[in-house]
Amino acid sequence: MSRNLRLASGLRVAPRAVPMVGGVFSSVASKYDIMNDSMSLGIHRLWKDDFVSSMLPRLPPSVHRNPVRNGSAVPDGEAPAPEPFKCLDVAGGTGDIALRLLDRAREKFGSRDIEVEVVDLTEGMLHEGRKRVAQTMYYNTPQITFTHGNAQALPAHIKDNSIDLYTIAFGIRNCTDIPLVLKEAYRVLKPGGRIGVLEFGKVSNPLLKEAYRQYSFQVIPVIGQVIAGDAGSYQYLVESIERFPSQPDFAQLVRNAGFETGALREGKGGAWKDYTFGVATMWTGVKPL
Repeated sequence: MSRNLRLASGLRVAPRAVPMVGGVFSSVASKYDIMNDSMSLGIHRLWKDDFVSSMLPRLPPSVHRNPVRNGSAVPDGEAPAPEPFKCLDVAGGTGDIALRLLDRAREKFGSRDIEVEVVDLTEGMLHEGRKRVAQTMYYNTPQITFTHGNAQALPAHIKDNSIDLYTIAFGIRNCTDIPLVLKEAYRVLKPGGRIGVLEFGKVSNPLLKEAYRQYSFQVIPVIGQVIAGDAGSYQYLVESIERFPSQPDFAQLVRNAGFETGALREGKGGAWKDYTFGVATMWTGVKPL
């Protein structure tokens, strides 16, 4: 499908070809985090901090801690290594969410029994993530790994029922088959495992909605041109936000995938939490036991 094919509204039809999406993010990879700060005035950092805190409110004790043999505790020297809490961060190439998860586990719970695998479609984004991690204490440790892969068909080494926490932040709207992404998340999560999706939402206030739309279409591509030298890719990203389902519609997609959803937004019928009047939204779900 041509990138230039447009709807009556003037928006391009959602791209069906994976190479186009990869090309967009390859083009902006080196400036991606700077652009996020510029476009959101830094507020995206607060959204992500709350998202990670919500998805990792506690760190469950490792399943092999304090093992028992014949009714007695096994001496420390004979105990098997604790099984780490396994996280899968999809479309997280720059490592932003992954590093937040690791930092929270270490700073809040005093634990490094957590491993995050970052899967991303774009090698350029993965390259930026590896560079960032090289400046941290997690470099060259099993706590964080980077894998080239597709959210709609996760790498074969990620087995069924193997993941404790699945996160995807500002990435799922760029996938050509969102139900398939959610189905894959459900497949690899353990029973009782959690999914967290952070994505741009729909602003409900009519006045704010129009102001936000004008900012998105008129200002963000200009910022993209000035900072990243690529207005076109940011025009696409803005259009992808416009096409993304509403908060209740996406919550229904999460339920359709088999997840149980809570009532983060009580009385409003959806398992989501809005940030900044709905500019961004978090959806969560649990794979039933």
